[in-house]
Amino acid sequence: MTTRILTGITTTGTPHLGNYAGAIRPAIVASRTPAADSFYFLADYHALIKCEDPLRIQRSRLEIAATWLACGLDVDRATFYRQSDIPEIPELCWLLTCVTAKGLLNRAHAYKASVDRNVEAGEDADAGVTMGLYSYPVLMAADILMFNAHKVPVGRDQIQHVEMARDIAQRFNHLFGQGREFFTLPEAVVEDDVATLPGLDGRKMSKSYDNTIPLLGSAKELKAAIARIVTDSKLPGEPKDPDSSHLFTLYQAFSTPEQLAAFRADLLAGLAWGEAKERLFLLLDAELGEARDRYHALIARPADLEDILQAGAAKARRIATPFLGELREAVGLRNFGAQASVAAPTKKKGAKSARFVSFREADGTFRFRFLAADGEELLLSRPLADPKAVGMLTQRVTAAGVDALDLREDEGDRFSLWLDGACVADSPSFADAQALDAAMIRLRNAVASLATD
Repeated sequence: MTTRILTGITTTGTPHLGNYAGAIRPAIVASRTPAADSFYFLADYHALIKCEDPLRIQRSRLEIAATWLACGLDVDRATFYRQSDIPEIPELCWLLTCVTAKGLLNRAHAYKASVDRNVEAGEDADAGVTMGLYSYPVLMAADILMFNAHKVPVGRDQIQHVEMARDIAQRFNHLFGQGREFFTLPEAVVEDDVATLPGLDGRKMSKSYDNTIPLLGSAKELKAAIARIVTDSKLPGEPKDPDSSHLFTLYQAFSTPEQLAAFRADLLAGLAWGEAKERLFLLLDAELGEARDRYHALIARPADLEDILQAGAAKARRIATPFLGELREAVGLRNFGAQASVAAPTKKKGAKSARFVSFREADGTFRFRFLAADGEELLLSRPLADPKAVGMLTQRVTAAGVDALDLREDEGDRFSLWLDGACVADSPSFADAQALDAAMIRLRNAVASLATD
């Protein structure tokens, strides 16, 4: 079974080398894992909370999108989109806001810190606090729950927000689920072993300290930044202590074990700091050179970047649009034509239900069909050698319920059902993406109905 992983990317500022080592590089590597269904989004609605400079937000979105793509993010494997291109997210945010207790938001760390600063300064407790800051956790919950992410990689300061998303999801499920769990409860993932690089002055690399090394600037800019790295006063020929050198720490984050061992030995043997900085430059230039070229090519073609992000948004909305339709139905925002059936949910005597139909093929294998209440075929199982296996499989699907369904699109015109990492059944082909999405909704509704029959 695949694990859906969702990561939000702040869109204020230009990525530096520390961002690359600590977030971009490990995230891109993780997205290549076969069992991962990775979602990466530019959190530009969130950026509005703390940045009131439109040009900065516009430029940052462009630079960050180009950076992730240049560094190797494969948009055929991962879903890459802008938060602001998914209109279902702010609508879901409102649905969640309506079930979120004010007391829960009162406990949010960012809001409490603002209140504490105001009180210490003798100001009104809520001075300068916007509803964007106060409601930030609800928007973050909408980002996560819109796609039912299983895991959300975050820093320790964001764990509370993921826990809030769980609380909000449980509240919504309780109020409107009627036995169905609309939302998966997400899990915060804190990776303590990711690289935290020192900056030019030895402190943590951060724009707030003005000690960063540019990630995809020119080779000249990279070399000039490395030349400003602070070192001790030992002369060429004097032994240097690698373990107390943040230049060595930077080298370590990008070198092979063999390169690192040689660099350590040369420092102990008296390598000059100027030569050590030249080696670091050559190492980083080799790591980043191709990405730098791709980055500048992308920056020069913003229309191509726009096309990539719009394609990612379309991919994301194929999940978001039908799911929000289900949530609107759940809370009562239904079209009037559906009111009659909603008002009378009791099943008529003799009416057919969604059902599994088992049969034997001419070659001696066994299969099942899963039919909707009106007899439409939604799934056809893969061949099985044993009729008992068919029965066990249908029982597992029924017992697991709708929230455990692992449905995957195949070649754009059909979908398949997976269990334990193996494909067990396929849908018919459909004419277009809308028909495919509608069929997936019918399948989920049909499986949900099994629990109530």
